[in-house]
Amino acid sequence: MQIPVEVQPLMSDDTEYPQHKSLYDKILDVISAISMLIAGVGLVVLTVIFGWLVYGRYVLNATPTWVEQVALLLVMLIGFLGASVGIHKNTHLGVSYFRDISPRPVRRIFEFASHIILVVFGAIMMVKSYELAVFKWGSQIPLIDVPEGLRAVPIMLCGAFTCLYSIGHLIHFVQGVREPKRDITE
Repeated sequence: MQIPVEVQPLMSDDTEYPQHKSLYDKILDVISAISMLIAGVGLVVLTVIFGWLVYGRYVLNATPTWVEQVALLLVMLIGFLGASVGIHKNTHLGVSYFRDISPRPVRRIFEFASHIILVVFGAIMMVKSYELAVFKWGSQIPLIDVPEGLRAVPIMLCGAFTCLYSIGHLIHFVQGVREPKRDITE
């Protein structure tokens, strides 16, 4: 005769992620969706301008020189916005081996510390890239005649969003809300 055993989840004392979200969570979701939309449009534009580069170089025999500078701006925009959304959705790259094998109280300390570190890192990234943007705003990017400081704007946005998203994770942590595990295939 077997005795039924009830298996408890690893974090059973945390409350489940609420079905209704706070206003702050909704705002973060909107920021995340807009960031992904901008990154997606940037990716399409990047593809189109590289198509134009190949066409201009091999068909027209006149290479459009502006494509490289615009592509650098777009890659920064796509990469940094995508990275900040990864923080929001818990799909960012991280080494969690030691956290995952630790006892639950130690694991919770690691989780809290990682969110605090991300808030601080995001704030520093935002402030320093703002200073860089202001410093470089007076000079122009060659061939496209836009301010050089524009290169630092995606970094500044990423820092601000990383800070906001990490604060959201800290709020959930303090409330004891277990955030859903997200898979990168979602």
